[in-house]
Amino acid sequence: MSERRDEEATRTRRRWFLAILVPVATLVVLVGGWQLYVSLSGVAFYILPSPGRVFETLIADWGILGPALVATLTLTFEALALAVVGGVLLAVLMAQSRWAELALYPYAVILQVTPVVAIAPLLLVWVPSTQAALLILAWIVAFFPILTNTAQGLKSVDHGLLALFDLYGAGRWRTLIHLRIPNALPYFMTGLKIGGGLALIGAVVAELAAGSSGRGSGLAFRLIEANFRSNAPRAFAALVLLSLTGIAIFFATSLISWLVLRRWHESAALRER
Repeated sequence: MSERRDEEATRTRRRWFLAILVPVATLVVLVGGWQLYVSLSGVAFYILPSPGRVFETLIADWGILGPALVATLTLTFEALALAVVGGVLLAVLMAQSRWAELALYPYAVILQVTPVVAIAPLLLVWVPSTQAALLILAWIVAFFPILTNTAQGLKSVDHGLLALFDLYGAGRWRTLIHLRIPNALPYFMTGLKIGGGLALIGAVVAELAAGSSGRGSGLAFRLIEANFRSNAPRAFAALVLLSLTGIAIFFATSLISWLVLRRWHESAALRER
């Protein structure tokens, strides 16, 4: 028994090692190829900067890029928080009332399929604050995946379990709390992982569409500004920060999902085998 546990622990460590080593090795190869191409081709730095120059720019321009990153992160997490609250509450309402689903879901779909860049000029006119308009635009992008995944989880309950709850006289709200919500939790976590990335995308697209500038502007504006000034190293540095932010959000939401589901749901338990 002890030997079997040791073998399973060894296999688990090996899987984790490969899961880290392979992406890191791929990144090293890609960055090395990029550096080699720039060195051999002699391309101008204002067209394609080398990785080393991008890193130097990231350090030198941190006084500009750092506050921009904070502004984009603030907008992203505010939009994600509103998307979680609004998506979950609306999903519960639609799961509890067929009339509410028929009345509200089509408009949620319309809101989702309407391009944000088309809505942005109108919101900038209607909403007195540019920051509030940016928040609404980012929320629109992140809202729908959380709504649909949570609603699907609330409805995808085994009919036998529903009949059992009904047999024991559980009311609609007890069934919701003790059966539907636990069943919907994995679906919600999937929506959260998708919505986290989309909140960042929505924040960037909103900043691009609004063209917000000045103090408190985000990375999207710094990216546009760098392009207008032909400052490719700063533009690439902003892109690197956005990519790293997206990766961090994905891993954070994945960690939350694993911590919540690992002790009882198959999707997380299988990873520990």
